[in-house]
Amino acid sequence: MPDSSPSQPRSGGHDYAALSLAAHEAWGGKIEVISRAPVSNAEELALAYTPGVAEACLAIHREPALSFTLTRRHNLVLVVTDGSAVLGLGNIGPEAAMPVMEGKCALFKAFGDVDAFPLCIGSQDVDTIVETIRQIAPSFGGINLEDIAAPRCFEIERRLIELLDIPVFHDDQHGTAIVTLAGLLNALRVVGKELGDARIVINGAGAAAIATATLLLEAGARDLVLCDRSGILHSERGGMNEAKKAIAARSNPRGLTGTLAAAMCGADVLIGVSAPGVVSRDMVASMARDAIVFACANPTPEIYPDEALAAGAAVVATGRSDFPNQINNVLAFPGVFRGALDVRAREINVAMRIAAARAIADLVTDDELSAASIIPAAFDPRVRDAVATAVARAARETRVALL
Repeated sequence: MPDSSPSQPRSGGHDYAALSLAAHEAWGGKIEVISRAPVSNAEELALAYTPGVAEACLAIHREPALSFTLTRRHNLVLVVTDGSAVLGLGNIGPEAAMPVMEGKCALFKAFGDVDAFPLCIGSQDVDTIVETIRQIAPSFGGINLEDIAAPRCFEIERRLIELLDIPVFHDDQHGTAIVTLAGLLNALRVVGKELGDARIVINGAGAAAIATATLLLEAGARDLVLCDRSGILHSERGGMNEAKKAIAARSNPRGLTGTLAAAMCGADVLIGVSAPGVVSRDMVASMARDAIVFACANPTPEIYPDEALAAGAAVVATGRSDFPNQINNVLAFPGVFRGALDVRAREINVAMRIAAARAIADLVTDDELSAASIIPAAFDPRVRDAVATAVARAARETRVALL
């Protein structure tokens, strides 16, 4: 959804809402099926279909793993949603989610050379969603969960990982976490601080925020606090769902209580995965010297970069392409799946996610690194191969790769 704030005009002065709607009507869908097998004469038809295809069927029947070499399964990812948390639009249903799922499939192909197929399920029941995906999983090499509301998304992902022997990845969680970690590693380089020493506050406690907190902790963060609308998460607080209870037990080592403002006082890092305008200049000014602010609510961030910088922040990132340092999931998921598919990984584990983040961060050289350049651009051609190579290596090192 484009930002309509009068103080932040649309990029280039374009009305992207009207332009995009017209483009969608002209496209009639953003993806299509293209045949790889020629069927222009009887001989070609006999090879691609009957009678020749029977031999491929029988070979897979004898050895099911051959489905990864005799069909397109080895490069095919299912992009699946229940339409319950679509972009910033909320629970708009499966039909209305299709433009986003098609778009995600287009990004998979353009940035990872991964074929992807959209599926919008007409149910928001966990058992139904899990069983639907389980039943059709033999057609795919990986599962990308998309725009499924928390906390339901955590249970769906957990159960599918247990049931399936192909990668299951919730991009809203793990793609965001990977790119956030990559950007933060470089932001900390800019200000001369270490991840293990930094006091980190995450505002938001939904899927992306909890996954980001978890990955930062796995990567070496120690002093990390999360906040939601009711304030700081801590183990003694009531009214939290199971996902919040679990992350509260792993975070907030100083036992802080109170509001977001209290959490931010003296903090080195704020990561916002929450709501527009919830962070003030005074809150940023209360942070430690050389503070880092990732204000990633879209399209309107928790605080605009000029305001955060004026309040004393040294490095600012957002989720928007019209400001420096965009935290963009397209830097992660195409390469992550490319690497996982290339080695036929059974899962995408923590080591693979951290490897992806470090690979993205390492693409920014010391000469390129600055407060306004902490992360590669979305169209940087080096990203896919760097991420894929790192993910494949980590999959082999953690023994989840079959190739």
